[in-house]
Amino acid sequence: MSDDDDIQYIKRQRTLHYGSLEETERKRQNAAAAAASAATTTNTPASGTTTTIAGTGGQLEDIDSDEDYEENTKKISSSKAPAPPPTAATLANKIDDDYFDLEAEMERDKVALLEEFERKKRARQINVSTDDSEIKSNLRQLNEPICYFGEGPAERRRRLKELLANLGEHAIGRKQTDEEERRIQQREQEATWYHEGPDTLRIARLWLADYSLPRARDRLMRARDALEVPSATRAGRMVEMQKKLQSLAPLCSQVGDTRPVSSAAFNEDSTLLLTSSWSGLCKLWSVPDCELKQTLRGHASYVGGVALRPGVKADEENVVAMASGGHDGAVKLWGFNNEESIADITGHMPHRVSKVAFHPSGRFLATACYDSSWRLWDLEQKTEVLHQEGHAKPVHCLSYQSDGSVLVTGGLDAFGRVWDLRTGRCIMFLEGHLGAVFGVDFSPNGFHIATGSQDNTCKIWDLRRRQPVYTIPAHTNLISDVKYQQDCGSFLVTCSYDSTTKIWSNKTWQPLKTLQGHDNKVISVDISPNSQYIATTSFDRTFKLWSPDS
Repeated sequence: MSDDDDIQYIKRQRTLHYGSLEETERKRQNAAAAAASAATTTNTPASGTTTTIAGTGGQLEDIDSDEDYEENTKKISSSKAPAPPPTAATLANKIDDDYFDLEAEMERDKVALLEEFERKKRARQINVSTDDSEIKSNLRQLNEPICYFGEGPAERRRRLKELLANLGEHAIGRKQTDEEERRIQQREQEATWYHEGPDTLRIARLWLADYSLPRARDRLMRARDALEVPSATRAGRMVEMQKKLQSLAPLCSQVGDTRPVSSAAFNEDSTLLLTSSWSGLCKLWSVPDCELKQTLRGHASYVGGVALRPGVKADEENVVAMASGGHDGAVKLWGFNNEESIADITGHMPHRVSKVAFHPSGRFLATACYDSSWRLWDLEQKTEVLHQEGHAKPVHCLSYQSDGSVLVTGGLDAFGRVWDLRTGRCIMFLEGHLGAVFGVDFSPNGFHIATGSQDNTCKIWDLRRRQPVYTIPAHTNLISDVKYQQDCGSFLVTCSYDSTTKIWSNKTWQPLKTLQGHDNKVISVDISPNSQYIATTSFDRTFKLWSPDS
């Protein structure tokens, strides 16, 4: 056995104090004073030796031994008078002032018991269906569990009665009414509603319908004629086109500005190229020698997108021929041979305008704005005819269909939308990208759409099927722009922040050529209408013209 086994642990008794501490301390001091006064008395030891304990002036005689001293001490302590019993007043002071109001507590219990009786009486009087499925449905409408563990139909019916007794007999009816009102309100919010537009919008839509319908008829006729071409002839044309694309080489590389060149656009006859820069300058270059023809000054911040108006010749003056959109929301309209803008569109400020595009007719101008909307401007009526919302985040890019009746937009919310300009409706929702959409374009066939995204892929969509038909894993970085060949849509061009531009076959979506030459990210790309040149702009402050080797 260890030494610890011999140790006996004594539990300390808990002392309870009654009354205030001040009263207890006062009694303790009185008891100490009484003991001190009793100690002044003289006692005779048992051994016969006299021991005198005196107060002031007394004498302390000798003590024969320690045993005599202990006996004297015991006698002195035994001679003390016993403490008097506590009086009623003392006990009253020791009792706490708090008391238990028995009558009030009994009254509350009585009221609660009566309420319980009344509730059970109401529960017995409520009529509840005996159908268990209906009882579960009623419990579900009351947001209550339809079944507890081990609960049978009878217990479930009793629980429903008790709930109705607490909530009211018409609680289920009120729940159904509230649910019906909520559904009606939700249907009203989801329903398409119309309001009367201005006369300018009606005029623009009628004009767009008259313009687009004949062009759609001509496009369908060309598609039927193409089907009659022998397959051998089509295959030969495709082989010839692929050889031409594989021989693409840099024709010209020009320093466009002191800041990154943000965009480029060809004119209708492929003789001019308009570029924009982060310095706020827009420059017009000749093609293919890349000589500077005109510098457009007026933007206070960097320019994101430019466009050349179709149907305007280079010798026409005081006619809107070009458009540009700035980071500060300013949209400027320019003419040839004039460095100052002809007109300014200020309806977007202070939100950024990322892209601008002229309608195939040249009458309308579309702008993509970072206020999550895009707008359509009528240059003949000199007013805004459409301010369309629908994207959850900024709209970055847009493109027209060749007929001029449909427009596609891409936003930073990773979605694209196809809009009918004649009705203002969204006719297709492009959902599938995992990142922001930075480039969109319509194929000349009128029903294929290409979108380039931050997820490094390019998706091909079919407007007839209303679904994607192919996904091209195009680049190793985000795709900044996409363009279809404008003549017949035989190939597609994508550019990326991986500093490359790639050309893809339209039918099989196979890579045909990779254009490498820029030292930094490629921002935008454009294909000339005659399909002879491809222009690319980059963060390296240059733009390059690519052309097949002669």
